[in-house]
Amino acid sequence: MDHPKHTVAATEKKSMTLAELPAGRAARIEGLIGDAIAKRRLMALGVVRGNEIALETKAPMGDPRIYTLLGYRLSLRNDDARNILVSAV
Repeated sequence: MDHPKHTVAATEKKSMTLAELPAGRAARIEGLIGDAIAKRRLMALGVVRGNEIALETKAPMGDPRIYTLLGYRLSLRNDDARNILVSAV
C-alpha cells in the first residue's frame, strides 16, 4: 500500500501587515506594533487581535484605504496599516 507524500497544508497562513493585504481579501488581526498612543487609538476603532478585516477599496493614489471591520467601513492611511499584523483567512 502506498503512503501519501507529506504536503504543506492548504490552510497554512502567511503573516503580513494590513498594508500588504490585497483588495477583496480578508485577514485576521494578529497584533499591533508601534507606540502606545497609536495602539490605543486603533484598538478603540475595533482593531484588536482576532477580529476579521478586509480591504474594500483604496484611493486612486493608494492612500488611504477603506477596510471593512465589525460591520463598518474604516479609513486608514498606509502608515497606520503597516502597524497592524494580520494573517490571511
